[in-house]
Amino acid sequence: MRPDRHESESPGRHGPGGPDRHDPERPDRHEPEEKHTHGRPPRPGPASGRLPRTPGRPLRIGLGGPVGSGKTALVAALCRSLADELRVAVVTNDIYTTEDADFLLRNGVLPAERVRAVETGCCPHTAIRDDISANLEAVEDLERELPPLDLVLIESGGDNLTATFSHGLIHHQIFVIDVSGGDKVPRKGGPGVTVSDLLVINKTDLAGQVNADLSVMARDAKEKRGDLPVRFLSLVEDPAAREVTAWVRGLLADGG
Repeated sequence: MRPDRHESESPGRHGPGGPDRHDPERPDRHEPEEKHTHGRPPRPGPASGRLPRTPGRPLRIGLGGPVGSGKTALVAALCRSLADELRVAVVTNDIYTTEDADFLLRNGVLPAERVRAVETGCCPHTAIRDDISANLEAVEDLERELPPLDLVLIESGGDNLTATFSHGLIHHQIFVIDVSGGDKVPRKGGPGVTVSDLLVINKTDLAGQVNADLSVMARDAKEKRGDLPVRFLSLVEDPAAREVTAWVRGLLADGG
């Protein structure tokens, strides 16, 4: 029996370097990319091409952002808001633990069989951009065991403003920052801020306590992102994350 299969409350575990099963119908199947580097990542965007959405297969949305920005709490909110109308599954990434997957299970946002945990053992962006094999294996396991799925949320481990997902892994990316780092964060830029499909500025209820000016953050985000969308969020005031949920519903309605 596969050690990453489970029928209990423990999330399935996957490590980097999963099996490389060739599937000619998989446009996202590829050899691992060049060796890991901490240098500037390739700039994502429309010119780099997107993973095509295949009919009958789930929409994949990646969530990235710094440690403590609220990615897991947002994943939980999305699951609560969407699980009654969509067939949802989640893949989490942590370096040495299954902490984020365990949080989702403790809070009962999805049944245990719909959650997989990837232990990267390395910098989080390695497993979502440089060698995505462990995450692909986790997604494939979910698709095979729980067909048909509508939506798979893939949460990165906490990383810096350069963290982006490979377009071989996800269709769209949400990048989550929060006000506790100060209102300077959006103008610092980085690919996560500048070219993610949706930028979420989280924990707005704390702005007054850390002297963060939300209007400054809105201005700087607009300057860095142009017409790309930005959503301000407080899960204390809006536990359902209504605007982010509406954005996800819009992607599904438009065919991903």
